[in-house]
Amino acid sequence: MRPRRLFAFATVLAVLALVAALIAPATPAQPRTFVWKVQSSFPITDYPHRSLIELAKSIEQMSGGRLKIEPLPVGAVVGFFEVLDAVNRGALDGGMTWPGLWAGKNTAAGLFGSPLGGPFGMGQNEFTAWLYSGGGQELYNELLQKELRMDVVAHFTTIQPFWEAFGWVKKPMNNLEDLKKLKFRSSGIGLEMFRRMGVATVGMAGGDIVPSLERGVIDGAEWAIPSRDIVMGFHQAAKYYYMPSFRQPPTFHELIVNRKKWGELPPDLQAIVKYAALAEITRLSAYTVDQDAKAAEDLAAKHGVQILRTPDEVLRAELDAIDKTFDAEAQKNPFFAKVLAAQRDYAKRTVAHAQRMTPPMEIAVRHYWQKR
Repeated sequence: MRPRRLFAFATVLAVLALVAALIAPATPAQPRTFVWKVQSSFPITDYPHRSLIELAKSIEQMSGGRLKIEPLPVGAVVGFFEVLDAVNRGALDGGMTWPGLWAGKNTAAGLFGSPLGGPFGMGQNEFTAWLYSGGGQELYNELLQKELRMDVVAHFTTIQPFWEAFGWVKKPMNNLEDLKKLKFRSSGIGLEMFRRMGVATVGMAGGDIVPSLERGVIDGAEWAIPSRDIVMGFHQAAKYYYMPSFRQPPTFHELIVNRKKWGELPPDLQAIVKYAALAEITRLSAYTVDQDAKAAEDLAAKHGVQILRTPDEVLRAELDAIDKTFDAEAQKNPFFAKVLAAQRDYAKRTVAHAQRMTPPMEIAVRHYWQKR
């Protein structure tokens, strides 16, 4: 073959190879895998931490393993009140916490998650609607990102569907004066409510409460509901358990994520996290309703706990103290006033309607379960 023909032939082969390379299907790139270290503010046996474990499982399954979460209990990296700061500075990628823990940074945080009195009589349905349809979640992220200057993104998740119990005391409480004689543990903005009721209060982490009751450092304490309190061992330190209370309505927790880590996720993984957190509200709510009645039965039958009704005098004093707490904080804190006004407006048009639509359940309880 002559050189000129050889060159032409080689050129044709090169062009054909180039064309083949251009039209050949590209080898798909391996999707990036993300691994987050997420710590809760709760002991390993408590519902919110166990919820974090379930949330991690569902996110990994839905993402096909592209996003994995390492769930850590309180104290694994930082303490009870330190998770938000750790996520902000990147020491943790995320946290499973409760908004009320940040009331010491800005009292408006106490209006999210489980605000005093509902607020304004809002129950689970109305408050959930405010968070997701009434601008509540956007206000909360505004609080974290602009008011507190935290470089985080928050998603509400893991609801405790009942109003919390009033709490545990070591001797019977017949009236408000009995309560005023006690040193009582509470948390968040609830501390201020008790102070305005004339009660000596102290804040402390969950793991310190039962030992403090046992040693007599405190005389009483609130934590949550029967199914959470029983795993914390409250019945070992006190035998009088009072309910209900206006202090803390159905409680939302939060998944907070470092904003840089959040921004690294592609849109589909962000959507998976968002909707997995939303789905966990339903899963944990159903589980809690099932477990809570069983726990209350066990506390009474197996552990000798007396479950008693909170005196009406104490409940009325709670509402008066809540009003005073809200008014005082709104005057001092413009953002608190902004959030409170949004909640009041939403409650005004939803609570009365919900009450009209809901039959008085005490009639049904008497009909089915209290027949003589």
